[in-house]
Amino acid sequence: FPYFVSFSITATKILSLYRFLFPTFMKNFIKKRTNEVCMITVNEMKALENQAVANGISKLELMERAGDAISEELRGFDKILFICYHGNNGGDGFNAAKKLIETNEVDVFFIGKEEKLKKEARQNFNTLKNIEQETGKEIFLRKKLDEDQYDVIVDCILGIGVKGELKEPILSAINLINRAKFVVSVDVPTGINADTGEKQKLFVCPDLIITLHDIKKGLERYEKITKVVDIGL
Repeated sequence: FPYFVSFSITATKILSLYRFLFPTFMKNFIKKRTNEVCMITVNEMKALENQAVANGISKLELMERAGDAISEELRGFDKILFICYHGNNGGDGFNAAKKLIETNEVDVFFIGKEEKLKKEARQNFNTLKNIEQETGKEIFLRKKLDEDQYDVIVDCILGIGVKGELKEPILSAINLINRAKFVVSVDVPTGINADTGEKQKLFVCPDLIITLHDIKKGLERYEKITKVVDIGL
């Protein structure tokens, strides 16, 4: 009996140590063992990203990983339109578009402002601009688009970054996206609060959500159409 108690205490200490040293491994292990769907808040997600940066993983590298994961989920579509804003969600879209250009027909509709592009998003935006100049192939749409010509339209507008009431040009973009044959939202559909699930008057209605690291708390009702992809956090 004393040996059993001692063993139980030791096992508990080992488990606690593993949770401390290898949090991502243990989280994934527990999810697989229990079939539990873990959910994460916006603040928790930002804290993980900040910790990754503190550990030497740059924000640009995290965006590269996001672009890798998103592009792999989209390779089955022939003609793809990314609709991007000037935040990091748009940056993820630029990066995924970059990785699909050689194998798929890819267009990007940028509805943000160049002067407001976040640092990492700007780098990926400029990469696409350089590809346009080097190849002569138009990537950024400069004319009125027809949503029916695309197999999928990808919502890379706000992600977890929604603040306040949505305005133009985002509202018009949402209307356009919702008329698509197939809609994919990256991380969180535009117009839906990532923490609460609260919907604005107008919001993206996705067929698939590609969410980074873990499903966000506000997406619980969308669990069946959400694909969680790993970005190494």
